[in-house]
Amino acid sequence: MITKEMLIGDIIRTYPEAGDVLLRFGMHCIGCMAARGESIADACVVHGLEVDEVVEALNAAIEA
Repeated sequence: MITKEMLIGDIIRTYPEAGDVLLRFGMHCIGCMAARGESIADACVVHGLEVDEVVEALNAAIEA
């Protein structure tokens, strides 16, 4: 299960399909080395997104 504290790089490494979800939310920085060390919560703040909505979508994608 993905949590808001998890780092983007760890999520992408463990669940490659999560990249598509992040892209849909406008997080095109997933390939950026600096962003890979950023938590989902931190990235949501930067992008003005609701973290719970993003985490819910990520978990739905990895459960599918």
